[in-house]
Amino acid sequence: MPALMTPPQAQTQAPIPVPPRVITTKDTMYLKDALSWELIAFKKFHFYAQQVSDPQIKQVLEKTGQMHQRHYQKLLTHLQVDNNKAMATLPRPQQNQ
Repeated sequence: MPALMTPPQAQTQAPIPVPPRVITTKDTMYLKDALSWELIAFKKFHFYAQQVSDPQIKQVLEKTGQMHQRHYQKLLTHLQVDNNKAMATLPRPQQNQ
């Protein structure tokens, strides 16, 4: 007769209502890629805006470059997290001994 498996002990901790602002290594890699893409786009649009003589095209290129610059700045704010502090606020699982 196979041995009966005992069910895991009931979880005694309440779920975390709001996830902590912690950035994983994978998140950081994605953010670095996105930052790189936005920076390249910003630089290209700025360069192209300097090369054209038509004021309407120049304005559209500058406006698009500024949009990519805003995206870059927004992404930077996501990297300004103190992971150690955020992790310290998490409840620690109890060790059964």
